Amino acid sequence: MVVYKHMLNIAKGIGTATATGILGYAVWSREGTVLNASWTTNFEPSVRWEHNWDRRDPESLVKPLKSNSSEKETKNRENELEKQRPTATRHLLLIRHGQYNLDGKEDSERYLTKLGKKQADYCGKRLKEADIEYTKLISSTMTRAVETAAIIHKHLPQLTWEKEPNLCEGAPIPPEPPVGHWKPEQFDGPRIETAFRKLFHRAEVEQKKDSYEIVVCHANVIRYFVCRALQFPPEAWLRISLDHASITWVTIRPSGRVSIRRLGDSGFIPAKEVTAS
Repeated sequence: MVVYKHMLNIAKGIGTATATGILGYAVWSREGTVLNASWTTNFEPSVRWEHNWDRRDPESLVKPLKSNSSEKETKNRENELEKQRPTATRHLLLIRHGQYNLDGKEDSERYLTKLGKKQADYCGKRLKEADIEYTKLISSTMTRAVETAAIIHKHLPQLTWEKEPNLCEGAPIPPEPPVGHWKPEQFDGPRIETAFRKLFHRAEVEQKKDSYEIVVCHANVIRYFVCRALQFPPEAWLRISLDHASITWVTIRPSGRVSIRRLGDSGFIPAKEVTAS
């Protein structure tokens, strides 16, 4: 119990919250045996990560061994698995369009406001200042996204620019909890899910360098993408809020693990010019 008391004395000196972290990190018993913390092997997660979420897990692409496989067959399978393993990391920088004219009835009338153009310009400058070797620019085909992408493209003119209609704004799926004041005429889940599956996957085996793709689209689409990519319940998408021209940075590792480096980052926009609706 000597170590336990020592840890407790340290914890008392730095506050209750930190104390919990220290005591939870490592506590020894009388015999000196380390007790596993909740995030180690003795913990059963409520939901497990689906490693084959993009259907590109090497284990799923190579024929499994038979129970009586020879050493040679085992080695051959290992070689085949190695050939299927990506080595590059993919980065997706999801950009919400700038503020737009909410009074417009048709898409062509929902163009960027003067402030929306400034927000897009701030975003373009921020992306350029990051000094990253971006791979390409992709945008939805809706007016406000195309205008935002065009302003960003002025800062990064070397990029090829693709337009993807499946990235257009829509209602992914009914949110949970339900929201009474928001009732879309239809849900666009299949289309938005198609866009997700096209964009979100680990790198191809042939890709040797890390890639950085800029994707300009819409709040509902980005929020749904984030939930799907992190394997959170997709019905939670409406619980997230994103500012105009904000950056959400998603990283997909060769192993298929996904992480968020930025979520709705708009810190590069002056505070008085930040908007969300």
